[in-house]
Amino acid sequence: MASPAIDNISADLIWEVVRNNNSFLTKSKRNGGVQFSRDPLNLINKNTRKHAGFVNDKAIGVVRNEKGFTVITKKPSAPTKPKEAFLKSEHSGNNSSRKAYKSVANQTAKNGYRPDLREAAVQRVSAIRQSQRPVKPEPETKLRGKRAQKAKEAESA
Repeated sequence: MASPAIDNISADLIWEVVRNNNSFLTKSKRNGGVQFSRDPLNLINKNTRKHAGFVNDKAIGVVRNEKGFTVITKKPSAPTKPKEAFLKSEHSGNNSSRKAYKSVANQTAKNGYRPDLREAAVQRVSAIRQSQRPVKPEPETKLRGKRAQKAKEAESA
């Protein structure tokens, strides 16, 4: 997941080498050959140069965990040291959604990430928060009209 160890190799060259064959790539023949990415630093999950987190120097990712979600950021200052290259900040599910969105937006803005990544990060947090909500039971449908009510009474009797 880290950037290359050699500073004189451009990210564009790395992308040209690994775009059709990398460990995060998921190909589908069903939908016209669409390619997706399972890279944790890819917020959109598209296999494109713009969104590939393992190629870009500065990348951000949002990952779901059992408590809430974790924001992973990549620092360009330590490409050869994986332990120092990634910062993880966990957010619990107890906070309100607005606070979660604001904290992720502030974290991306203050660290100088692209504005389109900021919006995508907030969307990813929103999707994670939505998936962690408990499912409400569906209410029983009410019968409308006298005929339907009489048919139900006749059926149950």
